[in-house]
Amino acid sequence: MAQRTRRRTKHRGNAAGMIEARGRTGRKPTPAETKSATAPKARPNRFDQPPTWRSAINRALIAVIFFVVLLLVIPGFDVTPAQMIPLVGFMLLIYIPMGYYTDLWMYRRRQRQKAQAANPKPKKDGA
Repeated sequence: MAQRTRRRTKHRGNAAGMIEARGRTGRKPTPAETKSATAPKARPNRFDQPPTWRSAINRALIAVIFFVVLLLVIPGFDVTPAQMIPLVGFMLLIYIPMGYYTDLWMYRRRQRQKAQAANPKPKKDGA
């Protein structure tokens, strides 16, 4: 007896060469089944979390590494590794607190905006 294989869905190409898959042919999905209805709840917004020193350190390290690579690659900068060590230390000393306090300012600003959106002030009548 022959085995029954599942029938594959057909894909059609259009004149531009794009492949178009056939759409859903059954019932329409309920709002609970759609991806867009559950997507905002599935992943929280990263801007709603307060900043951390660890994130500021990571961002500063990435910036310093990028800067060091640029100094090594671009001709005209005759910087030795002995000269780079204090420069890297100084950059980290500046970038870490600057990044943290910038993130903290943005976080507090976003929290104020969310609070104002949740509790709008009623407009006073001028008359």
